Amino acid sequence: MSDYYNAFEISPVPTPGPDAVPPEPFRGIYGMPAFATIPTSDLAESMDFWIRGLGFIELFSVPGRLVHLRRWAFQDVLLVSAASVPERPPAISFSFACVLSQIDSLAEACRALRPDAVDEPRDTPWTTRDVEVITPENARIILTAAKPFDPDSEEARNLAAMGITPPDAGRGDNEEHA
Repeated sequence: MSDYYNAFEISPVPTPGPDAVPPEPFRGIYGMPAFATIPTSDLAESMDFWIRGLGFIELFSVPGRLVHLRRWAFQDVLLVSAASVPERPPAISFSFACVLSQIDSLAEACRALRPDAVDEPRDTPWTTRDVEVITPENARIILTAAKPFDPDSEEARNLAAMGITPPDAGRGDNEEHA
């Protein structure tokens, strides 16, 4: 790739900033480029948690067998009926983008439904604020929100030391990373 391409043009994730507004849930039908399939022994309980806690909508369901949930475009989850779920959350996690203004309210909504299932939000070295949630199915979900990029921050210096620089930092393309 020799030309810089602004991936925000195709992403439902808004540009990070204090006034970033989350998109509405996307109700359209598309070929899903990726999705999570999560087994559950209680579709009703799982669906309630994902909708009221994590902010998903029910796109459609096959009663007693499957529920297709979605937040933003390309944030799809299929809850599928299963005889049992793992006793412990796996090491692997699945992350969903949010905006900063949603992190605390989503964490509180999840905590109201499952008090011991939500960690405190934490800031990462790659300029996000994340909160880990363990769902009723023992899925490890990370809600992640990009923080505004500060070119004078320690995070920016750390990213630059790894060769990651913003497009407006003097380079007009992304050739070095292709």
